[in-house]
Amino acid sequence: QVQLVESGGGLVQAGGSLRLSCAASGRTFSSYVMGWFRQAPGKEREFVSAISWSDTSTYYAASVKGRFTISSDNSKNTVYLQMNSLKPEDTAVYYCAASSVGPFSGYKYWGQGTQVTVSY
Repeated sequence: QVQLVESGGGLVQAGGSLRLSCAASGRTFSSYVMGWFRQAPGKEREFVSAISWSDTSTYYAASVKGRFTISSDNSKNTVYLQMNSLKPEDTAVYYCAASSVGPFSGYKYWGQGTQVTVSY
């Protein structure tokens, strides 16, 4: 059974940092792309970042580029999202997901989400 388990969310002041983790299990993800998405209250879920597990190519939404960094540790089957210079508008539930298609579509597996709240 495939499982994606996020952790690392919390409450932080604007300008602060958080690191999210996504532990993957249940299948081989070497050919997959791992992505981070977020959904704020009353808004649609949006793409944040993605990384190819095979060649570590990375992708970012314009709103987070330069502030967020995605990385992976193949030995731990874990993907990270380092979030720096956080802004109140980054407040959302953050989801980890896995796609066998590419960085922007085909996400088949999803985690349960972790709340990130950035205060003024």
